[in-house]
Amino acid sequence: MNIMLVSLVFYPFFGGILSYFVGKYREDYRDALAEFVAVSEFVLAVIVAVIGFRGLGAAGGESIAQVSIPEICGFGLNFTLDGFRVIYSLVAALMWMMTTLLSREYFQHHGNRNRFYLFLLLTLGATMGVFLSADLYTTFIFFEVMSFTSYVWVAQEENEASLRAAATYLAVAVIGGLVMLMGLFLLYRELGTMTISELLPASRACEEKEILYTAGVCMLVGFGAKAGAFPLHIWLPKAHPVAPAPASALLSGILTKTGVFGILVISSNLFLHDAVWGRLILGIGVLTMFGGALLAVFSIDLKRTLACSSMSQIGFILVGVGMQGLLGEENALAVHGTLLHMVNHSMIKLVLFMAAGVIFMNTHALNLNDIRGFGRKKPLLKVIFLVGALAIGGIPFFGGYISKTLIHESIVEYAGGWVMHAVEYIFLFSGGLTIGYMTKLYVAIFVESNESTQVQSKFDHMKSYMNTRSGMALGISAALLLIWGLFRHTIMGRAAVIAQRFMHLEEEGHAVAYFSLKNLSGAAISIAIGAVVYLLVIRRYLMKETGGRVRSYVDVWPKWLDLENLIYRPILLQFLPLMCGVASRIMDSFLDLTVLVLRKTVYCDSTLPYERPEGNAFTEHTGNFLNRLQKLGNHLWNRKSPENKNYVHILAVKNEEVKETNKIIQRSLSFGLMLVGIGLCLTMVYIIWW
Repeated sequence: MNIMLVSLVFYPFFGGILSYFVGKYREDYRDALAEFVAVSEFVLAVIVAVIGFRGLGAAGGESIAQVSIPEICGFGLNFTLDGFRVIYSLVAALMWMMTTLLSREYFQHHGNRNRFYLFLLLTLGATMGVFLSADLYTTFIFFEVMSFTSYVWVAQEENEASLRAAATYLAVAVIGGLVMLMGLFLLYRELGTMTISELLPASRACEEKEILYTAGVCMLVGFGAKAGAFPLHIWLPKAHPVAPAPASALLSGILTKTGVFGILVISSNLFLHDAVWGRLILGIGVLTMFGGALLAVFSIDLKRTLACSSMSQIGFILVGVGMQGLLGEENALAVHGTLLHMVNHSMIKLVLFMAAGVIFMNTHALNLNDIRGFGRKKPLLKVIFLVGALAIGGIPFFGGYISKTLIHESIVEYAGGWVMHAVEYIFLFSGGLTIGYMTKLYVAIFVESNESTQVQSKFDHMKSYMNTRSGMALGISAALLLIWGLFRHTIMGRAAVIAQRFMHLEEEGHAVAYFSLKNLSGAAISIAIGAVVYLLVIRRYLMKETGGRVRSYVDVWPKWLDLENLIYRPILLQFLPLMCGVASRIMDSFLDLTVLVLRKTVYCDSTLPYERPEGNAFTEHTGNFLNRLQKLGNHLWNRKSPENKNYVHILAVKNEEVKETNKIIQRSLSFGLMLVGIGLCLTMVYIIWW
């Protein structure tokens, strides 16, 4: 088991590097090798899951495997396996297998495929490293590796939009990682451990709660940035539309869950049953949930709408995490709802983004007006997209309904006055917005006709719009999502019980009557709100006539209302550099003034008894000796052609030339980089051997 656990993390790294070198010579072999690595990783994850489920049954949900690789950067790398990790390693492997199968057809006419497959598999290994990490140090290492390798996905097309979105993604990831690292420093200093299983008793024994909260907030910034939580969500609506569809599915469905994984580790171990922390997460979740849904309603780009939807669904998950803290020990509904909605969202976005990829590779467009009517005569794609839309909308008999019902019930169960009533209303209203924007997408793509009759005729006569491999990837993913939702007790309920110990829930909780009148009424309210939003807002205000009786989708969201351009870029690129420059000038002038005052008062400057006009003592004495030697030569052996050189000046000039050359070398970038490289090499040698 230990070997298989380590293989889940490092096997994709090896496979990615090997596929890159194979792709230098044969692209078809590279594609086949990448698919083999992804499929075999899934098979390995299934084997680990089967063995793990047996072990979990015997061990009562405790960790069933522990692996340590010592002496790597001091702390070593540590991995573990429990119920939650079994489920999410399986989900991650499934998503990578399906998107890799789709990638061969999707990238058929794209460039830089060798690079994409390399970083696709590298990110798989890093993501597995995050989910299987046993301590926050290992989590941080693979979390940062994952951020840098997935950056290449966003920048894959290398156009202006993708490079700008990639820069935003990388900036958020790096800044969030640095803030997280600061939190880890504080946490280790205060608790003396970063092992996840040791955090709960250590945090309960900690007396300095203020430092613990500070460390928790710092780590929340790093993990929340990757999850796409408000207000660090700015990368998400911009990265998904420009990234290739297979990468968008993984960015939305699984990489955001690594951020949620970190938030769960903090909430369930440092602040278990902490109402203050629960309110903080709940507030962030409500803003993220509603903000993402609102952006999705106004969006007219297919992948941007799905990206904003991901932000909203992450908000639903964070609401569940917040309710875990508020409900205390009676938080079974929130725990199960959180876990199940994580899995639901991963599988839903796998289906929806792969369907969006099929649409894009046939139309080369994402604007709803351009792809309108594409799926009218494509029943397989229509059914696949409909399954994903119904599931994310929380329609009864689909998985999203089960998880949203559990989270909604946890809100109702907590008696918190008018504030919690407001949270419940926003929850139901956000669910209605979800139904509204998913109805907009489905009707535009699969019901309405394109404005151009020629384009619509072209769409209708597309017979082979995806090959067998891509069809299997989409069809199997949609079927698994449908089966997952239908067997709410035997599959979903069992998975929730297996994973609940990760969030320190001991009891299974009471049974939920999912189809009781009370729970169905909550879904009915959201459906009614969705119908009103679609008919009275989207159809009336977000569409306009463009000629005759044809109505087009319009983007009326204010361009200036962009947090990145409105706040983040001006602050980070203009305001902060300006203020730092002003502060530096003030400090520089203050130091100069201080030195001048000290020289004129305390130290009382006095003139030097002797100051050389040029050179130094060596050049002066040597030059004088050579001048005397020259004078003697002019009288004895050089009388016919006497010399008249000033060797003091000549040696002083040479000395200045040597000094200037040394300064140029020391100030050069290449020299600095060489010294940095030497220093890093020496540091690595020291770490490895000592």
